[in-house]
Amino acid sequence: MNTSVLSTDLPQEMKHAVDEAVRLLAAGDVVALPTETVYGLAADALNAEAVAKIFAAKERPSFDPLIVHLPHKKDLDTVADVPEGIVPVIKKLTERFWPGPLTIVLPKKPCVPDIVTSGLPTVAVRASQNLVFNRVARTLDKPLAAPSANRFGSISPTSAAAVKMELDGRIPLILDGGACHHGLESTIIKVEPAAPKPLITILRPGPITPEDLKVFGRVQLASKSKDKPEVPGQLPSHYAPRTPLRIIERPSDFIPEHGKTYALLSYRGEESDGYLGLHEWKAMHILSPGKGKLPEAAVRFFYALRQLDQAGADEIIAEPVAERGLGIAIMDRLKRAASKA
Repeated sequence: MNTSVLSTDLPQEMKHAVDEAVRLLAAGDVVALPTETVYGLAADALNAEAVAKIFAAKERPSFDPLIVHLPHKKDLDTVADVPEGIVPVIKKLTERFWPGPLTIVLPKKPCVPDIVTSGLPTVAVRASQNLVFNRVARTLDKPLAAPSANRFGSISPTSAAAVKMELDGRIPLILDGGACHHGLESTIIKVEPAAPKPLITILRPGPITPEDLKVFGRVQLASKSKDKPEVPGQLPSHYAPRTPLRIIERPSDFIPEHGKTYALLSYRGEESDGYLGLHEWKAMHILSPGKGKLPEAAVRFFYALRQLDQAGADEIIAEPVAERGLGIAIMDRLKRAASKA
């Protein structure tokens, strides 16, 4: 299969790219599209045979459910039921964060195929704010299932070039919408009625932080990963480079092995942090030079990890970041990347 890449930079390019993507999706095929988080591999969410092509292209296990992306946030009731006890808080959350990188888990409607939800009675739903994705979804006028456009378990793609590297020859089309704005997959939550405030459980950390959510209810992080996830991104090993990765909590913990080469994933790139001078690194990427800004680090995270994976080192050494705010999501991805067997 030949994989085409179409630009969306100019108005005429956008129209042609959207038309071609819609043509393929309507015919039951898959297309890689940019979102504000990472690039997604999209198919008509209500067409089980089309969704099966996502699993085949990604080599994704059938027990790992997908997120459904709505053409408009008003379309929520076409794929999900909102339990009466949480209607007010769901309304507030969608008004505040949709379109955007917040995914909500709700009871699914019968029209959503079991392959999308891995047989679970719930469906994970969001509305993307990416212009290209929106144009495609609204022109097709159907919800799209769209997990990250990479082979299962590997580094999520934040550019069309990264998608091409992962899925070339496996899918017919990639729409190039430039670099992704957030760089980490959406925050996934479930909401339960409780007094005095609803209980919001973060099933996967992401760009919408606990601080962002606490005005809407009592917020907690899910206890631990499951062998059979209820939402994407819960497997212990995920987002992993091919090169082994290890998180070094303190510089003094790093003892290099003779004859091995190492690459460094640095948070701030500051000598005072103690990591830069530890070794003659084969390669190094800095997530947020100087002050260590978490939003910048999040945007660069998957790109930097992919570059270090291609550097030819025997092992990647990663500095930790503080687990607060967006740092919770970064460390979640980093720990899963380091858990590869």
